[in-house]
Amino acid sequence: MKRASKFTIPPNWKVMFNDLGIEIRDLLSYAGLPTGLFEQQKVQLTTQQYFQMWHGIEALSDQDEMPLKLAEILSFESCDVPIYAAMCSPNLNAAFLRLQEYKPLIGPMLLDIDRRDSYTELTLGCYGYSGELPKTLNLVEMIFFTQLARMATRQRIAPKSIELPVVPNNLVAYEAFFGCEIKQGDEAKIVFKAEDANKPFLTDNFAMLALFDKELQRKLEAVQAEDSIVDKVTTLLIGSLPQGESSIEYVAKEMAMSKRTLQRKLSAEKQSFQSVLQRVREELASHYLKHTDLPVLEVAFLLGFQEVNSFIRAYSTWTGVTPTQERGALNH
Repeated sequence: MKRASKFTIPPNWKVMFNDLGIEIRDLLSYAGLPTGLFEQQKVQLTTQQYFQMWHGIEALSDQDEMPLKLAEILSFESCDVPIYAAMCSPNLNAAFLRLQEYKPLIGPMLLDIDRRDSYTELTLGCYGYSGELPKTLNLVEMIFFTQLARMATRQRIAPKSIELPVVPNNLVAYEAFFGCEIKQGDEAKIVFKAEDANKPFLTDNFAMLALFDKELQRKLEAVQAEDSIVDKVTTLLIGSLPQGESSIEYVAKEMAMSKRTLQRKLSAEKQSFQSVLQRVREELASHYLKHTDLPVLEVAFLLGFQEVNSFIRAYSTWTGVTPTQERGALNH
């Protein structure tokens, strides 16, 4: 299955920013994004840009309270089409399957579903991305799944359990909202009891669902067909670099084409394999150095460099400063 390589930002996010008291201009400036971004007909961001924006949301709002504020303003009417379609499903299990199917219309987020006799477990991730997701992004996703269950059943559904790589500071407030314990774990997971996951949705609407599914399938096919070669190479590199694979031979093989064909297709988009590789490495390096405490040695290996000195020289060429100087500047 082809996956989206970019996040599509819906127009109603401008309303969300307003309700959170965030000035769009300040947010875009913080994230290093074009000031006219939301004036575009279709707003799409790379994974790196999307997470930069989330870090901006965290910085410009009350990070501890922001996800709870989103829970207050989330409404049936403000949902995007894929989410609206999920609301029209028969129950939570069916809604999860629909969200999983249409995730490529939203972005390269992964939704792994483990359905058992006594529970349904969801695990979140990001395709081709090995780093931690922004703290509040995981939390907001958990709130969304919980609110989806509550809005559609009109009952206060409580998850059975929640795991997060980083638990919120005001843990008591969030456990009160969810109605369950939040534990620290390696992955972002939420579990619902089988009886709740099978509870009928009052918003179930078969006729609307049939219309939505037809339109969403059309959009899904269009999204999967329109990915450029550069986008596809970028997505592959994000996933392969941490495994030490950075060669054009490897990428060409994964894309089921010859090295020469890949070079020709990239050239048609006015790019070269080396230019795409450098951009991906530079963006990932910037993220790791600014938003993680990973040692420079580990960052080098995650970017597919065999030697740390090679990474240091490359980073200095890209930015004019060494990785250590970059981090030092951030701490002042």
